[in-house]
Amino acid sequence: MARLTVVTIVVAVAAVLLVFELLRGRRLRQKYAFLWVVVAGLTVVLAMFPGLLQGASRLLGIAVPSNLLFLVSLLILFGVSLQLSIEVGVLEEQARRLAEEVGAMRLRLEDVEWRARSGPRADTPSASPSETDLDETPQSQGKAPAGGS
Repeated sequence: MARLTVVTIVVAVAAVLLVFELLRGRRLRQKYAFLWVVVAGLTVVLAMFPGLLQGASRLLGIAVPSNLLFLVSLLILFGVSLQLSIEVGVLEEQARRLAEEVGAMRLRLEDVEWRARSGPRADTPSASPSETDLDETPQSQGKAPAGGS
């Protein structure tokens, strides 16, 4: 075997081991691990059978097989970047929504605490907040949450 083939196989196997270690430590999700294991597996196959890459590049009309490898790598990285960008957007929206809910709950808690400190008043039917008071949020009252956009 050529030296480049051996190095490529060793790097691909090391990548698979790294992916499994990250999975074991719960630092990588399974859906991403599958992608990286497939990429490493394809790297091993192409390293062992370089004729496959040459045949595919001829079939697609690409003169240099390494250009096909770069194109496929670029497409994979673009797909991963796009997927991660989508997930970041979703997580930002969730974080914003949760921050608004925490702010609304904090205001409601301050209101309930203020009512409790004020003590019972003669003009109110009940001195203590009821469960329905605690369930009311600005959204359920038809009001926008404080600090929302």
